[in-house]
Amino acid sequence: MNARRSSLLRRMARAALLRPDIYEEVEADPTSIRQASMILALVALGGAAGSWWLHAVHRGIPGSVALVPVVLEVLEPFVLWLGCSFFAYAVGATVFRGPETETDFREVLRTVGFAFTPALFRVVAFLLPGFQGALGLGESQAPRVVLSFTLECWVVVAGVVAVRQALDFTTLRGVGTFGVASLLLVTVVNGLGETIESPPEIVLLVLDFLRVIF
Repeated sequence: MNARRSSLLRRMARAALLRPDIYEEVEADPTSIRQASMILALVALGGAAGSWWLHAVHRGIPGSVALVPVVLEVLEPFVLWLGCSFFAYAVGATVFRGPETETDFREVLRTVGFAFTPALFRVVAFLLPGFQGALGLGESQAPRVVLSFTLECWVVVAGVVAVRQALDFTTLRGVGTFGVASLLLVTVVNGLGETIESPPEIVLLVLDFLRVIF
């Protein structure tokens, strides 16, 4: 158990450092899907806990209202993981396919899952307003926004590396594949929202979030 945990932590550290070899390693290791799933679960748990603290505890928002962003924080990582992985595989194995591209959906799913490692630090962004208040630095949202944006960019870059290694092609093809996959995911989510005559608030919040990120 300790060796397995140590292996996961080492893999996460290397994935966060954008080491191409770790993405090759998890691509070739079918059992690493469990570790990738664990990373996404930790990201969701950290985001949910941070969101609850920021909205319900720090800002005093009623629990029923604060629960909405908490639910989003749980769903968002898994939607992005599965959606981006599927579209990256679909696009990368066809439109952007290179001469050495040999992969399957599960390989892309594993590598992209590890690309979410930097998102674990998002919980810090939720806690920043509290730290600022405790240190008498005011309640400015700028530090939280900047940190969140930086982490999102970090995940995107890791995602490009993950897709590039999983599909065995150039960085340029990786950027194109990940970009097109993101746009397709946004299009699908928008389409689902438009099919509902009166979309619930959670759907609107998801759409708004994806528009900001992508």
